[in-house]
Amino acid sequence: MAGVRVRRVYEEASGDDGARVLVDRVWPRGLSKASAGLDAWCKEVAPSTELRRWYGHDPERYTEFVRRYRAELEEPGRAEALEHLRRLTRSGPLTLLTATVRADISHAAVLAELLR
Repeated sequence: MAGVRVRRVYEEASGDDGARVLVDRVWPRGLSKASAGLDAWCKEVAPSTELRRWYGHDPERYTEFVRRYRAELEEPGRAEALEHLRRLTRSGPLTLLTATVRADISHAAVLAELLR
C-alpha cells in the first residue's frame, strides 16, 4: 500500500504528494481554489461541526476526540467517503490536507492512521 501523509493545505505541493485531498469541511481561509493544487475535496469525511467545535484542537481532549470521530466515521455518508480515500491509497501516495495549525492532532491525523 502506498504511503499516506498529512500536510497543511497552505504548504507548497511536493512532487511526491501523490493524490492531494482536502479533508476539511470548510474551505481554507485566504486560499484560492486555483492555488490549492487539489485532486479532490472530500468534505464528507470531516468531523461534524458540533464535534469540531467541542474539540477546539485542545490537546487534552484529543483522545476523546479520536474516539468520537471514529464513531462518526461509521455513519453511512462518512463511511462511504472514508472508503473513497481507501481506494485512492491503492493507486499511489495520498496526501491528506487540512488548514489546521496542529495537523498532528487533527482529524486528518486520525484519518491517516486509519488508512495506513
